[in-house]
Amino acid sequence: MSIVERVRATVEPLLANQSLTVYDVEHSGSTVRILIDGPDGVDLDEIAHMTRLISVALDEADPVPAKYTLEVSSPGLERPLRTPDHFRGAVGELVTLKLVPTADERRIKGTLADADDLGVTVDGHRVAYDDIDKARTVFEWGPAPKPGKPAKQAAKKKAQVHQ
Repeated sequence: MSIVERVRATVEPLLANQSLTVYDVEHSGSTVRILIDGPDGVDLDEIAHMTRLISVALDEADPVPAKYTLEVSSPGLERPLRTPDHFRGAVGELVTLKLVPTADERRIKGTLADADDLGVTVDGHRVAYDDIDKARTVFEWGPAPKPGKPAKQAAKKKAQVHQ
């Protein structure tokens, strides 16, 4: 069993008792990152409380053989998409996909129309999971710039108006 699997097995029952779920677990270098979520998201108080509980549980279970830094947070507005369940949960949302170097296109941004066990469909493009290097949801802040006006020019013009 990998470190990620051992951490997940230790943390999932703890979170379930609090009506929360493990969205994702990452182990990179000396960092263990646990993304938690709830039916209505999670707030900072819940994250702080769960960090203390998770830290104690991991100290007791000792699933990580070396020293590590524990990070507990929410998946955020721009969530990483790594599993078929993540993609299924994001159907209808705006996403960006970075594809593996062998793919014809390098990046696809659009609405996630479908996700099944084999891959996803984004704006008419069918992409197998094996062809996806990284993916995340995209949150757009405010209205898009007018067609023909680059975002940088629109922001500069807006800043000049407010001076």
